[in-house]
Amino acid sequence: MIVGLLLVLSFSVKSQHVELNLPDHDEKPFHFGINLGANRAYYHFAHNPLFQNQDSVLSIESIQSTGINLAWLVNMRLGEHFDLRTYPLNLVFTEKAFQYTLKYPDRFTNEDSITTRKVQGITLALPLQIKFSSERINNFKVYTIGGGRIEYDFAANAGEKNTEKQIKLNKIDYGLEAGIGFHFYFPVFVLSPEIKVGWGFKNVHSRDANLKFSNVIDDIKSRTITLSLIVE
Repeated sequence: MIVGLLLVLSFSVKSQHVELNLPDHDEKPFHFGINLGANRAYYHFAHNPLFQNQDSVLSIESIQSTGINLAWLVNMRLGEHFDLRTYPLNLVFTEKAFQYTLKYPDRFTNEDSITTRKVQGITLALPLQIKFSSERINNFKVYTIGGGRIEYDFAANAGEKNTEKQIKLNKIDYGLEAGIGFHFYFPVFVLSPEIKVGWGFKNVHSRDANLKFSNVIDDIKSRTITLSLIVE
């Protein structure tokens, strides 16, 4: 609905005389920006065959949670409608969780019949995106993005031996992302609300057969939805 309202608004002012803000902005070979965003993240996972052959863990659910993104944008112009974008400094803070339904909870370790195991992430991400832009309509423009990314999670704990941490994850992840955004041209800056989705391709689970919350899961892959505001 918001997208529709923005498009209707842009076409309604198309025929009116509007002074163009930053008329040469899109002609520059390079421009830079700051990205501040919020994300909703969760894990897509597959059960291990052991899950069907045991009766202590009755069900597993991946729970969404909210995090934040802080990034520095570098944009290189490729042509009239195409740009190459990256974020050489891009920090992503997330907190995902698995919720387990247990038949025999261990009361001595504060387990309940429904127990949650949180997985925090502090990730340095390096995306590389192709951006396709529409024609500029006065001080408004629509664009789409698509590309890949590689990530390094500083909080991943695959190498740790502390069994209190029942889900172990690898530090490296990679995947694809795609989204849509809108440029609003103001006299001294360009403001761009943007929404994108990300799909992790790598199995980040470091499965431990000795941990009951880990041995019932096989693959774990990241999924994110990010809403950002970019100032250029």
